[in-house]
Formats: sequence, structure tokens, C-alpha cells
Amino acid sequence: MTTDHVWRQIEQLLATATHRVILIAPFIKKEVFQAALDVIPAGVEQITCVTRWSVPEVAAGVSDPEIAELAEQDGRASVMLCHNLHAKLYAADDLYLVGSANLTGKATGRVPAANIELLVELSAAHPEVQRVITAINAGSVPGTLELAQQMREQANLMLADEDSPRVVVPGQDEQPERWLPETRNPERLYRVYNGHHQHIGSDVLAGVLRDLAHLDVGPGLAEQDFGRAVLARLHTMPELQALTEAGRINLADAQAELVAAEGCTGEQAKRTVETIAAWLSYFDEVHLVPVGPWEIRQGKELT
Repeated sequence: MTTDHVWRQIEQLLATATHRVILIAPFIKKEVFQAALDVIPAGVEQITCVTRWSVPEVAAGVSDPEIAELAEQDGRASVMLCHNLHAKLYAADDLYLVGSANLTGKATGRVPAANIELLVELSAAHPEVQRVITAINAGSVPGTLELAQQMREQANLMLADEDSPRVVVPGQDEQPERWLPETRNPERLYRVYNGHHQHIGSDVLAGVLRDLAHLDVGPGLAEQDFGRAVLARLHTMPELQALTEAGRINLADAQAELVAAEGCTGEQAKRTVETIAAWLSYFDEVHLVPVGPWEIRQGKELT
């Protein structure tokens, strides 16, 4: 067996295609994507590529959003993004290769020190293939050139930030770093998420990008869907357990818990709690009650 055995499997499969090719992998590098396009016969008119882009992963070099440019140049290919994608499937007409290999040099064996990967043949009719394809179709958004450019630009900004969070690739054992909101103005989040960060200072922008990296919201969402995703992430925070369970959270108690758990000063904890309150006020239906110990309460305030 050669070190590029997995690539030979993919190459031989794609060369047999007559009308349709599907390339599904979380991580796709542009050199291998171009090699795959070159193998596909000219008569194949439909090439669908499904992958995922996140700013930390692009910054880490495991994915290249520039495949959108190659797809447009090819003229037959379209790129879709599925944020929780982990499956790897490659299809020519009704025959699939399914397994562990991403469309990268190390996974396919096209570079030295290749990974040990597995791809096995399955038919399109296999129920697990159908299940995965259905889930991908329901949860994908277009990987446009504009979005690809935004991802690369934000990845470059993240690389310039020494305090940016490390990448935790889903499926590994490492747990993501503990996160507390940093951005004091949550209305900036969606603007920066969409690539609109003009007139935002570099230090403030770095904080927004760090928050977005920790939030790990998939790209291409409308503002309302983005807000729902952020709110769901907020409600996973231990500090908001009382709000979730009892419909209210005492700000003084939350501040004391932060001092005890994080070892921060009272002033740092106060600032963090105020930031959390600002996020909840922006993304959720809550209101502040400035009577006795300040509280955040679930629901709109009656006037």
C-alpha cells in the first residue's frame, strides 16, 4: 500500500463520474481541492462541495476558504458550508467513499508524514449515507466568495492577536477554554461577524473577534438566527444557571461567584457581570430591577 493510497482511492472514484460529484469534508485545502477538480471528467456538470469554515480553523491553516475562488473558476462547482460537519464522504454518481479522510494533503497522503486514514465504498442507497446527506442539506448555507474573503480577513486579524483563543478541533478530547463575554457593546458582534468592522479600534475589534471565536457561531446566518445562536451559547454559562432555572439572577451573587471561581478582583467581576447583563439585555427578553440587590429577570418589563 502506498502512502498516497487514500488519494488514489479518491482519484479513481472521481475519474469514473459521468454526471455528478459530491465532495464532503470539514477540512479542505485548496491544492487538494484543485487536484480533485482536475481529475473529474469534463462531462460532469454538477460538483457539490460541502465543508465548514470557522475563523480559528482558517487561522490555524486546516481549511482554505479560497476553494470558493477555485470553484468559481471551474464553473461547475458550488461550495456549501455545514458548521457542525464532521463526516467525510466522496461521491461519483451513486458510489460513495466514506471514512475518516479530509481533503487535505496529510489526510490523502499527498504530502510526507501522511495520516493513517480509512475510506470504504458504500452505495448512495445506504441508510446512513442518506441520513447524513439529509442532515447536511438541512443545515448548510452557501460558501460565497464574499464570505470566503471575510473568513480570511478575520483569520489574519486573529493571527495578529496574541490573546486569541487556541483552536480546539471538534472530536478531540481537549475542552475549550472557559469563556466570559469581553465585548462591552454586543451590537458590534453581528457587524464584525459580517465583515463590517470599519471605524472600530484595533483593541476593541480584537475583543470582538475573541468573543466570536469562543461563541463558535456558524457563518452566513441572518441577524435573527445569529442572535438565537449567541443566546443559546450564553445560557450554557454556569453564571446564568439561576436565570435559566429561576427566571432571575442576582448581580451581587454572580459577582461574588466570579471572584471565588476566577480569582479576579471585585472590580473585574463587577465589570464582567455588567457585560453579561448588557449581552442579555441585547439578545434576550430580560430587564434589570434596581431594587435592593440588582437583578436580571427573565421577560419584558411591564410598564
